[in-house]
Amino acid sequence: MVERSQKEVWRMTPWLAVVLLLGNFILMAFDARDIGGQRIIRVWTQTAADFVQSPVTSLSSSVTNYFTSISNLRSAQDENDLLRQRIQELEVELKGKEELDSENERLLGLLDLTKESQYKVLTARVIGRDPSIWFDSAIINRGSMDGVKLNMPVVTDGGLVGRVTAVGPLTSQIDLLTHDKSGLGAVVGEISESNALGVVSGTSTRDVVEMRYVSGSIEVTPGQIVYTTGQDGIYPAGLKVGEIVDVRTGSATEPHRILLRPTAKLFSMQEVGVLLYEPPAVTEFEKSLPNATKRSR
Repeated sequence: MVERSQKEVWRMTPWLAVVLLLGNFILMAFDARDIGGQRIIRVWTQTAADFVQSPVTSLSSSVTNYFTSISNLRSAQDENDLLRQRIQELEVELKGKEELDSENERLLGLLDLTKESQYKVLTARVIGRDPSIWFDSAIINRGSMDGVKLNMPVVTDGGLVGRVTAVGPLTSQIDLLTHDKSGLGAVVGEISESNALGVVSGTSTRDVVEMRYVSGSIEVTPGQIVYTTGQDGIYPAGLKVGEIVDVRTGSATEPHRILLRPTAKLFSMQEVGVLLYEPPAVTEFEKSLPNATKRSR
């Protein structure tokens, strides 16, 4: 047994020597240091680990960046939605402010008209249009309970709008100058300085009214202003009607045909003024004029 053991030991001796040498080498390598004083084995280990660590780190970083980008994109989208909503709210606020400024300007114009007019002016708001004659009629929120009566003139700060043609307790209907059945006595220029008298009537067109019966011998030019004369028994004198835009010249025997553009903004008006005006009653003297009534024999 002893001899066999010795033989086995001798056989294992070369391997033991190799193991010892390898262990010594490992110890030497482990203890070996580079010029910077770092252990060489650590440097090699880190170098070997880098081949595995770098791809893993790159992959994990890419995945992390991908999900981070998605998260940032959602956050940016939510922020854009909030900003878009805020912009819409600001636009609504700005629009409301502009409408309020416009309404204040119109009301100030009516206030000036009230101060300047020799008649009492009742302010009213346009609340509707007659759908059958959209461009020729409007409904206002004032009625007989406010003192409105038939044929009372309706104006804006721009000029004459029309007259009241139907009255209810709370609302009234007004026919605009453009209504084809409207008519009023008018004069080109100031009534005390002009003889260009005629009648303005509606044409049922959106932009213009027509003035007739002006003598062709009187010079009339575009740009002149036309006013009411008060001779029709409905409107007081001196209300601005419109501006002449076209003249079809007449002659000594044929009257002019004149087209006017109303100075009041008939189709964008929102507030108007009702003149609490009633024409003076016909005097007994006028009733007794010749041909005013049939005389009995």
